[in-house]
Amino acid sequence: MKEYREYDIDVTRTADFHNHVDFCVGTGRMGLALQREYQDQLRLVQEEIGFCHIRGHGLFSDDMAIYQEYEGEDGEKRVEYNFTYLDLVMDSYVRLGLRPFLELGFMPDKLASGEQTIFYWRGNTTAPKDYGAWCGLVGATLSHLMERYGQEEVVRWPIEVWNEPNLPGFWKDADMEEYFRLFKETFRAVKALDPRFRVGGPAICGVQDELWIREFLNFCEREDIPLDFVTRHHYTTEIPQREGHYGYASLSDAEAGFRNLQSTRDIVDSFERYAGLEIHITEFNTSYIPNCPLHDTNQNAAYIAQQLSRLGDVNESYSYWTFGDIFEEQGVPFTPFHGGFGLVANGCIPKPTFWTFKFYKDLEGRCVHRSQELLILRTEKGGYQGIAWNAHRTRTGRDLELSVSLPACGEEEYVMITRTVDEQTCNPLRLWHDLGEPSSLSEEEKKLLRDGARPFVSSGRLEAKGGKLRLALAVREFGVVSFELRPVRFKGDRGYDYKRVMGE
Repeated sequence: MKEYREYDIDVTRTADFHNHVDFCVGTGRMGLALQREYQDQLRLVQEEIGFCHIRGHGLFSDDMAIYQEYEGEDGEKRVEYNFTYLDLVMDSYVRLGLRPFLELGFMPDKLASGEQTIFYWRGNTTAPKDYGAWCGLVGATLSHLMERYGQEEVVRWPIEVWNEPNLPGFWKDADMEEYFRLFKETFRAVKALDPRFRVGGPAICGVQDELWIREFLNFCEREDIPLDFVTRHHYTTEIPQREGHYGYASLSDAEAGFRNLQSTRDIVDSFERYAGLEIHITEFNTSYIPNCPLHDTNQNAAYIAQQLSRLGDVNESYSYWTFGDIFEEQGVPFTPFHGGFGLVANGCIPKPTFWTFKFYKDLEGRCVHRSQELLILRTEKGGYQGIAWNAHRTRTGRDLELSVSLPACGEEEYVMITRTVDEQTCNPLRLWHDLGEPSSLSEEEKKLLRDGARPFVSSGRLEAKGGKLRLALAVREFGVVSFELRPVRFKGDRGYDYKRVMGE
Protein backbone atom coordinates (compact mmCIF):
# COMPACT_ATOMS: atom_id res chain seq x y z
CA MET A 1 0.00 0.00 0.00
CA LYS A 2 1.35 3.42 -0.94
CA GLU A 3 0.48 6.96 0.05
CA TYR A 4 1.23 9.68 -2.54
CA ARG A 5 1.94 13.35 -1.91
CA GLU A 6 3.02 16.10 -4.28
CA TYR A 7 4.77 19.39 -3.56
CA ASP A 8 5.64 22.32 -5.82
CA ILE A 9 8.17 24.35 -3.85
CA ASP A 10 8.31 28.13 -3.99
CA VAL A 11 11.87 28.94 -2.89
CA THR A 12 11.15 32.66 -2.57
CA ARG A 13 9.40 31.83 0.69
CA THR A 14 11.11 30.81 3.90
CA ALA A 15 9.61 28.04 6.03
CA ASP A 16 9.73 28.23 9.83
CA PHE A 17 12.42 25.81 11.02
CA HIS A 18 14.90 26.22 13.88
CA ASN A 19 17.54 23.51 13.96
CA HIS A 20 19.22 23.20 17.39
CA VAL A 21 19.84 19.47 17.08
CA ASP A 22 23.47 19.60 18.23
CA PHE A 23 23.17 21.86 21.29
CA CYS A 24 23.14 19.14 23.95
CA VAL A 25 22.92 15.38 24.48
CA GLY A 26 22.23 13.38 27.62
CA THR A 27 24.26 10.81 29.49
CA GLY A 28 23.74 8.46 32.40
CA ARG A 29 25.33 9.37 35.72
CA MET A 30 28.70 11.03 35.36
CA GLY A 31 30.62 8.24 37.09
CA LEU A 32 29.96 6.00 34.08
CA ALA A 33 32.33 8.18 32.05
CA LEU A 34 35.20 6.30 33.72
CA GLN A 35 34.39 3.23 31.60
CA ARG A 36 36.13 2.54 28.29
CA GLU A 37 32.97 1.49 26.40
CA TYR A 38 31.27 4.72 27.48
CA GLN A 39 34.15 6.73 26.06
CA ASP A 40 34.18 4.70 22.83
CA GLN A 41 30.47 5.37 22.29
CA LEU A 42 30.81 9.06 23.08
CA ARG A 43 33.76 9.38 20.68
CA LEU A 44 31.69 7.78 17.90
CA VAL A 45 28.81 10.17 18.55
CA GLN A 46 31.11 13.18 18.51
CA GLU A 47 32.89 12.09 15.33
CA GLU A 48 29.66 11.53 13.38
CA ILE A 49 27.28 14.09 14.93
CA GLY A 50 29.21 16.45 17.18
CA PHE A 51 27.19 17.85 20.08
CA CYS A 52 28.14 21.04 21.90
CA HIS A 53 27.05 20.18 25.47
CA ILE A 54 26.46 17.08 27.58
CA ARG A 55 24.15 16.74 30.59
CA GLY A 56 23.84 13.91 33.10
CA HIS A 57 22.88 12.99 36.65
CA GLY A 58 24.99 12.25 39.68
CA LEU A 59 27.56 15.05 39.76
CA PHE A 60 27.47 15.03 43.56
CA SER A 61 26.53 11.38 44.13
CA ASP A 62 28.91 9.35 46.26
CA ASP A 63 30.47 7.40 43.39
CA MET A 64 32.03 10.71 42.24
CA ALA A 65 33.43 11.10 45.79
CA ILE A 66 33.54 14.90 45.74
CA TYR A 67 32.02 15.64 49.16
CA GLN A 68 34.03 14.27 52.10
CA GLU A 69 33.78 14.68 55.87
CA TYR A 70 36.30 13.82 58.56
CA GLU A 71 36.84 14.48 62.26
CA GLY A 72 39.57 16.94 63.20
CA GLU A 73 41.94 16.58 66.14
CA ASP A 74 39.64 18.79 68.18
CA GLY A 75 36.75 16.39 67.54
CA GLU A 76 34.97 18.83 65.25
CA LYS A 77 33.58 17.78 61.87
CA ARG A 78 35.54 19.04 58.90
CA VAL A 79 34.63 19.13 55.21
CA GLU A 80 37.00 18.51 52.30
CA TYR A 81 36.52 17.94 48.59
CA ASN A 82 37.99 15.29 46.30
CA PHE A 83 38.04 16.22 42.61
CA THR A 84 39.98 13.21 41.29
CA TYR A 85 37.09 11.61 39.41
CA LEU A 86 35.57 14.95 38.45
CA ASP A 87 38.80 15.87 36.67
CA LEU A 88 38.89 12.57 34.78
CA VAL A 89 35.30 12.97 33.61
CA MET A 90 35.54 16.63 32.67
CA ASP A 91 38.89 16.15 30.92
CA SER A 92 37.30 13.45 28.74
CA TYR A 93 34.41 15.76 27.79
CA VAL A 94 36.67 18.70 26.98
CA ARG A 95 38.92 16.49 24.81
CA LEU A 96 35.86 15.58 22.72
CA GLY A 97 34.79 19.20 22.29
CA LEU A 98 31.94 19.05 24.80
CA ARG A 99 30.92 21.63 27.35
CA PRO A 100 28.98 20.28 30.36
CA PHE A 101 25.41 21.40 30.94
CA LEU A 102 25.81 21.03 34.68
CA GLU A 103 22.92 19.43 36.54
CA LEU A 104 23.48 20.00 40.26
CA GLY A 105 22.52 16.78 42.06
CA PHE A 106 22.07 14.34 43.63
CA MET A 107 22.77 14.73 47.37
CA PRO A 108 25.94 13.29 48.94
CA ASP A 109 24.83 10.84 51.63
CA LYS A 110 26.73 12.65 54.40
CA LEU A 111 25.05 15.92 53.48
CA ALA A 112 21.55 14.47 52.97
CA SER A 113 18.62 15.12 55.28
CA GLY A 114 17.15 11.66 54.61
CA GLU A 115 17.81 8.20 53.23
CA GLN A 116 15.53 8.16 50.16
CA THR A 117 17.39 7.07 47.02
CA ILE A 118 16.57 6.33 43.40
CA PHE A 119 17.92 3.87 40.84
CA TYR A 120 20.20 0.88 41.01
CA TRP A 121 23.07 3.19 41.94
CA ARG A 122 21.15 4.79 44.84
CA GLY A 123 21.26 8.49 44.10
CA ASN A 124 20.08 10.34 47.22
CA THR A 125 17.04 12.51 46.48
CA THR A 126 16.54 14.40 49.73
CA ALA A 127 17.23 18.04 50.56
CA PRO A 128 20.50 19.03 52.23
CA LYS A 129 20.50 18.96 56.00
CA ASP A 130 22.73 22.03 55.90
CA TYR A 131 22.13 24.54 53.11
CA GLY A 132 25.36 26.33 53.95
CA ALA A 133 27.32 23.14 53.37
CA TRP A 134 25.42 22.50 50.12
CA CYS A 135 26.22 25.98 48.82
CA GLY A 136 29.82 25.45 49.92
CA LEU A 137 29.96 22.25 47.86
CA VAL A 138 28.52 23.98 44.80
CA GLY A 139 30.89 26.94 45.14
CA ALA A 140 33.98 24.79 45.73
CA THR A 141 33.19 22.59 42.72
CA LEU A 142 32.65 25.50 40.36
CA SER A 143 35.74 27.26 41.68
CA HIS A 144 37.81 24.15 41.02
CA LEU A 145 36.45 23.87 37.49
CA MET A 146 37.25 27.53 36.80
CA GLU A 147 40.78 27.09 38.11
CA ARG A 148 41.30 24.00 35.95
CA TYR A 149 39.63 25.04 32.69
CA GLY A 150 39.63 28.82 32.95
CA GLN A 151 37.02 31.18 34.33
CA GLU A 152 36.10 32.56 30.90
CA GLU A 153 35.38 29.02 29.70
CA VAL A 154 33.48 27.62 32.68
CA VAL A 155 31.04 30.54 32.96
CA ARG A 156 29.81 29.38 29.53
CA TRP A 157 28.62 26.07 31.04
CA PRO A 158 24.85 26.30 31.76
CA ILE A 159 23.76 25.25 35.25
CA GLU A 160 20.49 23.47 36.11
CA VAL A 161 19.39 22.98 39.70
CA TRP A 162 18.35 19.35 40.35
CA ASN A 163 16.31 16.97 38.17
CA GLU A 164 12.55 16.40 38.03
CA PRO A 165 11.65 17.70 41.51
CA ASN A 166 7.95 17.38 40.63
CA LEU A 167 8.33 13.58 40.83
CA PRO A 168 8.52 12.19 44.41
CA GLY A 169 11.11 9.61 43.39
CA PHE A 170 13.54 12.34 42.34
CA TRP A 171 12.78 14.82 45.15
CA LYS A 172 11.36 13.63 48.44
CA ASP A 173 7.56 14.08 48.51
CA ALA A 174 7.85 16.30 45.40
CA ASP A 175 8.02 19.11 47.97
CA MET A 176 7.61 22.26 45.88
CA GLU A 177 8.49 24.77 48.58
CA GLU A 178 11.62 22.84 49.57
CA TYR A 179 12.74 22.74 45.96
CA PHE A 180 12.15 26.46 45.61
CA ARG A 181 14.39 27.01 48.63
CA LEU A 182 17.06 24.79 47.10
CA PHE A 183 16.86 26.76 43.87
CA LYS A 184 17.06 30.16 45.55
CA GLU A 185 20.01 29.25 47.77
CA THR A 186 21.86 27.60 44.89
CA PHE A 187 21.15 30.41 42.43
CA ARG A 188 22.50 33.03 44.79
CA ALA A 189 25.59 30.96 45.65
CA VAL A 190 26.45 30.50 41.97
CA LYS A 191 25.86 34.15 41.08
CA ALA A 192 27.98 35.28 44.05
CA LEU A 193 30.85 33.30 42.58
CA ASP A 194 30.46 34.89 39.14
CA PRO A 195 27.29 36.66 37.97
CA ARG A 196 27.99 35.57 34.38
CA PHE A 197 27.00 32.00 35.17
CA ARG A 198 23.63 31.15 33.60
CA VAL A 199 21.34 29.26 36.00
CA GLY A 200 17.92 27.73 35.35
CA GLY A 201 15.28 25.20 36.39
CA PRO A 202 12.99 23.61 37.44
CA ALA A 203 13.75 20.58 35.18
CA ILE A 204 10.24 19.18 35.59
CA CYS A 205 8.81 16.19 33.77
CA GLY A 206 5.18 15.44 33.03
CA VAL A 207 3.24 15.49 36.28
CA GLN A 208 1.55 18.84 37.00
CA ASP A 209 4.00 20.51 34.65
CA GLU A 210 1.88 23.63 34.06
CA LEU A 211 1.36 24.15 37.80
CA TRP A 212 5.05 23.73 38.55
CA ILE A 213 6.21 26.10 35.80
CA ARG A 214 3.74 28.78 36.84
CA GLU A 215 4.48 28.50 40.56
CA PHE A 216 8.22 28.40 39.91
CA LEU A 217 8.04 31.67 37.99
CA ASN A 218 5.78 33.19 40.66
CA PHE A 219 8.39 32.27 43.26
CA CYS A 220 11.26 33.68 41.21
CA GLU A 221 9.33 36.91 40.70
CA ARG A 222 8.54 37.24 44.42
CA GLU A 223 12.16 36.58 45.38
CA ASP A 224 13.51 38.93 42.70
CA ILE A 225 15.49 36.14 41.01
CA PRO A 226 16.82 37.14 37.57
CA LEU A 227 16.28 33.71 36.11
CA ASP A 228 18.42 32.93 33.04
CA PHE A 229 16.37 30.14 31.45
CA VAL A 230 13.60 27.61 32.09
CA THR A 231 14.09 23.83 31.78
CA ARG A 232 11.68 20.95 31.34
CA HIS A 233 11.57 17.41 29.90
CA HIS A 234 9.57 15.89 27.04
CA TYR A 235 8.65 12.20 26.61
CA THR A 236 6.11 10.88 24.14
CA THR A 237 4.83 7.41 25.03
CA GLU A 238 1.97 6.02 27.03
CA ILE A 239 2.44 4.10 30.30
CA PRO A 240 4.49 0.95 29.46
CA GLN A 241 3.30 -2.63 29.90
CA ARG A 242 5.83 -4.69 31.86
CA GLU A 243 7.04 -8.08 30.67
CA GLY A 244 10.18 -9.64 32.16
CA HIS A 245 13.06 -7.18 31.88
CA TYR A 246 11.14 -4.93 29.47
CA GLY A 247 8.50 -2.24 29.25
CA TYR A 248 6.52 -2.11 26.00
CA ALA A 249 5.22 1.39 25.34
CA SER A 250 2.99 2.83 22.65
CA LEU A 251 3.79 6.19 21.08
CA SER A 252 1.54 9.05 22.11
CA ASP A 253 0.04 11.65 19.80
CA ALA A 254 2.83 13.94 18.62
CA GLU A 255 0.48 16.91 18.25
CA ALA A 256 -0.58 16.61 21.89
CA GLY A 257 3.09 16.74 22.88
CA PHE A 258 3.72 19.85 20.80
CA ARG A 259 0.69 21.51 22.39
CA ASN A 260 2.08 20.70 25.82
CA LEU A 261 5.39 22.33 24.90
CA GLN A 262 3.52 25.38 23.65
CA SER A 263 1.75 25.62 27.02
CA THR A 264 5.11 26.08 28.74
CA ARG A 265 6.05 28.80 26.25
CA ASP A 266 2.73 30.54 26.88
CA ILE A 267 3.15 30.42 30.67
CA VAL A 268 6.68 31.83 30.53
CA ASP A 269 5.59 34.59 28.17
CA SER A 270 2.68 35.51 30.44
CA PHE A 271 5.21 36.89 32.98
CA GLU A 272 6.34 40.32 31.89
CA ARG A 273 9.74 39.88 33.53
CA TYR A 274 10.41 36.49 31.94
CA ALA A 275 8.66 36.84 28.57
CA GLY A 276 10.84 35.48 25.79
CA LEU A 277 13.14 33.65 28.23
CA GLU A 278 14.93 30.64 26.74
CA ILE A 279 13.35 27.23 27.33
CA HIS A 280 15.71 24.26 27.26
CA ILE A 281 14.37 20.70 27.03
CA THR A 282 17.14 19.04 29.00
CA GLU A 283 15.76 15.54 28.36
CA PHE A 284 13.62 14.15 25.57
CA ASN A 285 13.00 10.77 23.97
CA THR A 286 10.04 8.62 23.07
CA SER A 287 9.80 6.38 26.16
CA TYR A 288 10.91 7.52 29.62
CA ILE A 289 12.20 4.09 30.70
CA PRO A 290 15.64 2.60 29.84
CA ASN A 291 14.31 -0.84 28.88
CA CYS A 292 11.78 0.00 26.16
CA PRO A 293 12.47 -1.97 22.94
CA LEU A 294 10.95 0.89 20.92
CA HIS A 295 14.19 2.86 21.36
CA ASP A 296 16.13 0.38 19.19
CA THR A 297 13.74 0.48 16.22
CA ASN A 298 13.37 2.27 12.91
CA GLN A 299 9.96 3.40 14.12
CA ASN A 300 11.73 5.39 16.84
CA ALA A 301 14.04 6.97 14.24
CA ALA A 302 11.14 8.13 12.07
CA TYR A 303 9.14 9.50 15.00
CA ILE A 304 12.18 11.41 16.27
CA ALA A 305 12.71 12.83 12.76
CA GLN A 306 9.27 14.42 13.04
CA GLN A 307 10.08 15.69 16.54
CA LEU A 308 13.33 17.31 15.45
CA SER A 309 11.55 19.19 12.69
CA ARG A 310 9.48 21.10 15.28
CA LEU A 311 11.14 21.04 18.71
CA GLY A 312 12.98 24.27 17.91
CA ASP A 313 9.74 26.17 17.36
CA VAL A 314 9.37 27.23 21.01
CA ASN A 315 12.54 25.83 22.63
CA GLU A 316 16.12 27.02 22.55
CA SER A 317 17.44 23.48 22.80
CA TYR A 318 16.38 19.84 23.18
CA SER A 319 18.74 17.24 24.58
CA TYR A 320 18.22 13.59 23.57
CA TRP A 321 18.34 11.23 26.52
CA THR A 322 20.93 9.64 25.94
CA PHE A 323 23.95 9.33 23.61
CA GLY A 324 24.76 5.72 24.57
CA ASP A 325 23.62 2.56 26.34
CA ILE A 326 26.18 2.46 29.14
CA PHE A 327 23.42 3.24 31.60
CA GLU A 328 22.39 1.65 34.89
CA GLU A 329 19.22 3.21 36.29
CA GLN A 330 17.57 -0.22 36.53
CA GLY A 331 20.78 -2.23 36.71
CA VAL A 332 23.27 -3.50 34.15
CA PRO A 333 21.47 -4.57 30.93
CA PHE A 334 21.54 -8.23 29.97
CA THR A 335 21.81 -7.80 26.17
CA PRO A 336 23.15 -5.24 23.65
CA PHE A 337 19.62 -4.55 22.35
CA HIS A 338 17.61 -4.06 25.53
CA GLY A 339 15.64 -0.93 24.67
CA GLY A 340 18.18 1.46 26.16
CA PHE A 341 17.83 5.21 25.74
CA GLY A 342 21.03 5.54 23.73
CA LEU A 343 21.73 6.49 20.14
CA VAL A 344 24.43 3.79 20.28
CA ALA A 345 24.01 0.20 21.47
CA ASN A 346 26.72 -1.51 23.48
CA GLY A 347 29.40 -2.70 21.11
CA CYS A 348 29.46 0.76 19.49
CA ILE A 349 26.56 -0.17 17.19
CA PRO A 350 24.65 2.89 15.93
CA LYS A 351 20.87 2.55 16.20
CA PRO A 352 18.62 3.95 13.47
CA THR A 353 17.88 7.08 15.53
CA PHE A 354 21.61 7.87 15.53
CA TRP A 355 21.35 8.59 11.81
CA THR A 356 18.29 10.80 12.26
CA PHE A 357 20.49 13.08 14.36
CA LYS A 358 23.34 12.85 11.87
CA PHE A 359 21.01 13.83 9.02
CA TYR A 360 19.74 16.87 10.92
CA LYS A 361 23.23 17.93 11.98
CA ASP A 362 24.35 17.91 8.33
CA LEU A 363 21.56 20.23 7.14
CA GLU A 364 22.71 23.58 5.75
CA GLY A 365 20.94 26.45 4.09
CA ARG A 366 17.61 28.27 4.24
CA CYS A 367 14.48 26.22 4.86
CA VAL A 368 12.02 26.55 1.98
CA HIS A 369 9.60 23.78 2.92
CA ARG A 370 8.41 22.07 6.08
CA SER A 371 5.51 19.66 6.28
CA GLN A 372 4.54 16.65 8.38
CA GLU A 373 6.93 14.36 6.50
CA LEU A 374 9.41 16.56 4.64
CA LEU A 375 12.03 19.28 5.15
CA ILE A 376 13.82 21.02 2.29
CA LEU A 377 16.61 23.60 2.55
CA ARG A 378 18.10 25.71 -0.24
CA THR A 379 21.91 25.78 -0.09
CA GLU A 380 24.15 28.74 -0.84
CA LYS A 381 25.58 26.93 -3.89
CA GLY A 382 22.21 26.62 -5.61
CA GLY A 383 21.42 23.09 -4.53
CA TYR A 384 19.07 21.52 -1.99
CA GLN A 385 19.24 19.39 1.13
CA GLY A 386 16.40 17.69 2.89
CA ILE A 387 15.01 14.91 5.04
CA ALA A 388 11.87 12.85 4.48
CA TRP A 389 10.36 10.46 7.01
CA ASN A 390 7.42 8.08 7.27
CA ALA A 391 6.35 8.13 10.91
CA HIS A 392 3.33 6.45 12.48
CA ARG A 393 2.31 5.59 16.03
CA THR A 394 1.45 2.04 14.93
CA ARG A 395 2.27 -0.10 11.93
CA THR A 396 0.07 0.77 8.95
CA GLY A 397 1.71 -1.08 6.06
CA ARG A 398 1.84 2.18 4.05
CA ASP A 399 4.93 3.34 2.21
CA LEU A 400 5.22 6.98 1.19
CA GLU A 401 5.80 8.27 -2.34
CA LEU A 402 6.76 11.94 -2.57
CA SER A 403 6.85 13.93 -5.81
CA VAL A 404 8.66 17.24 -5.43
CA SER A 405 9.15 20.03 -7.98
CA LEU A 406 11.98 22.49 -7.32
CA PRO A 407 13.35 25.50 -9.21
CA ALA A 408 16.66 24.79 -10.98
CA CYS A 409 19.47 26.94 -12.31
CA GLY A 410 18.76 26.89 -16.04
CA GLU A 411 18.93 23.46 -17.69
CA GLU A 412 21.77 22.10 -15.60
CA GLU A 413 22.25 18.51 -14.56
CA TYR A 414 22.13 17.72 -10.87
CA VAL A 415 23.37 14.77 -8.87
CA MET A 416 20.95 13.45 -6.27
CA ILE A 417 22.49 11.61 -3.32
CA THR A 418 20.25 9.77 -0.87
CA ARG A 419 21.00 8.09 2.42
CA THR A 420 18.29 5.70 3.54
CA VAL A 421 17.60 4.31 7.00
CA ASP A 422 14.68 1.89 7.17
CA GLU A 423 13.79 -1.63 8.20
CA GLN A 424 15.32 -3.11 5.05
CA THR A 425 18.52 -1.11 4.68
CA CYS A 426 19.70 -0.13 8.18
CA ASN A 427 18.25 -2.34 10.87
CA PRO A 428 20.79 -3.77 13.33
CA LEU A 429 17.97 -4.89 15.63
CA ARG A 430 16.62 -7.28 13.02
CA LEU A 431 20.11 -8.58 12.25
CA TRP A 432 20.72 -9.22 15.95
CA HIS A 433 17.39 -11.05 16.15
CA ASP A 434 18.27 -13.17 13.11
CA LEU A 435 21.59 -14.07 14.77
CA GLY A 436 19.63 -15.57 17.66
CA GLU A 437 19.63 -12.53 19.98
CA PRO A 438 23.05 -13.25 21.53
CA SER A 439 23.56 -11.55 24.88
CA SER A 440 27.36 -11.60 24.60
CA LEU A 441 28.60 -10.48 21.21
CA SER A 442 31.80 -11.79 19.69
CA GLU A 443 34.07 -9.32 17.91
CA GLU A 444 32.93 -10.78 14.60
CA GLU A 445 29.26 -10.26 15.54
CA LYS A 446 29.94 -6.69 16.64
CA LYS A 447 31.58 -5.90 13.32
CA LEU A 448 28.72 -7.51 11.40
CA LEU A 449 26.15 -5.50 13.36
CA ARG A 450 28.06 -2.27 12.82
CA ASP A 451 28.21 -3.03 9.09
CA GLY A 452 24.45 -3.59 9.09
CA ALA A 453 23.84 -0.36 11.00
CA ARG A 454 24.86 2.08 8.27
CA PRO A 455 22.58 3.98 5.87
CA PHE A 456 22.19 2.80 2.29
CA VAL A 457 23.78 5.39 0.00
CA SER A 458 22.65 5.79 -3.60
CA SER A 459 23.04 8.39 -6.33
CA GLY A 460 21.51 9.37 -9.65
CA ARG A 461 21.31 12.19 -12.17
CA LEU A 462 18.47 14.63 -12.60
CA GLU A 463 18.21 16.90 -15.60
CA ALA A 464 16.44 20.21 -15.19
CA LYS A 465 13.68 20.84 -17.69
CA GLY A 466 11.96 24.17 -18.09
CA GLY A 467 13.87 25.48 -15.10
CA LYS A 468 12.43 22.75 -12.88
CA LEU A 469 13.79 19.69 -11.09
CA ARG A 470 11.33 16.90 -10.45
CA LEU A 471 12.39 14.33 -7.93
CA ALA A 472 10.68 11.26 -6.57
CA LEU A 473 11.33 10.07 -3.04
CA ALA A 474 10.25 6.64 -1.85
CA VAL A 475 10.14 6.32 1.94
CA ARG A 476 9.26 2.93 3.35
CA GLU A 477 7.23 2.67 6.53
CA PHE A 478 9.27 3.88 9.52
CA GLY A 479 11.95 5.08 7.08
CA VAL A 480 14.09 8.21 7.15
CA VAL A 481 15.74 9.45 3.94
CA SER A 482 18.34 12.20 3.73
CA PHE A 483 18.80 13.71 0.27
CA GLU A 484 21.05 16.24 -1.40
CA LEU A 485 20.84 17.84 -4.85
CA ARG A 486 23.81 19.69 -6.26
CA PRO A 487 24.66 20.98 -9.74
CA VAL A 488 27.15 18.80 -11.63
CA ARG A 489 30.10 20.51 -13.27
CA PHE A 490 32.34 17.98 -14.99
CA LYS A 491 36.09 18.08 -14.50
CA GLY A 492 36.91 14.78 -16.15
CA ASP A 493 40.40 13.57 -17.01
CA ARG A 494 41.66 13.60 -20.61
CA GLY A 495 40.70 10.36 -22.33
CA TYR A 496 38.42 9.08 -19.57
CA ASP A 497 35.08 7.77 -20.92
CA TYR A 498 32.71 6.54 -18.18
CA LYS A 499 30.21 5.04 -20.65
CA ARG A 500 32.96 3.09 -22.28
CA VAL A 501 34.19 1.87 -18.91
CA MET A 502 30.70 0.61 -18.07
CA GLY A 503 30.37 -1.18 -21.42
CA GLU A 504 27.64 1.11 -22.71
